[in-house]
Amino acid sequence: MIEIERKFLVLSNAFIDEAFEKKRIVQGYISTVPERTVRVRIKADKGYITIKGESTNNGTTRLEWEREISLADAEALLSICESGTIDKIRHEVKVGNHIYEVDVFSGENEGLIMAEIELQSENEAFEKPHWLGKEVTNDERFYNAYLSKNPFKTWKD
Repeated sequence: MIEIERKFLVLSNAFIDEAFEKKRIVQGYISTVPERTVRVRIKADKGYITIKGESTNNGTTRLEWEREISLADAEALLSICESGTIDKIRHEVKVGNHIYEVDVFSGENEGLIMAEIELQSENEAFEKPHWLGKEVTNDERFYNAYLSKNPFKTWKD
């Protein structure tokens, strides 16, 4: 139930040709409180509910509990979520022994492309592809819960 992940901005669309999977994700939040974020997600044609705990100081590790739910339940729960929905296309790209999940955001977060990699330990070595940019793991502005309330298009910097 522990998630260890690092996040990076993406420099170019070069990853698209390397992707082996591509799915649309729509998600909303029942709670965006950092100590217990509750997310409802539709990924392709499946529903999920996820509870995440607060991240460690470096932003890499936190408790994560996720269960698949029916698509009908996910749609019903999305209707009662806090305002602000995340809409993105996720591309899965194998690099070395790892899989990067590269999210191309649309809607109010259009223009943002971010990659995440899940690790077995905080110090695990991993290959960085040429299209990977600045690390934003510890920058809360790049958490999806934050983006749902403060869309990328509204940022001034």
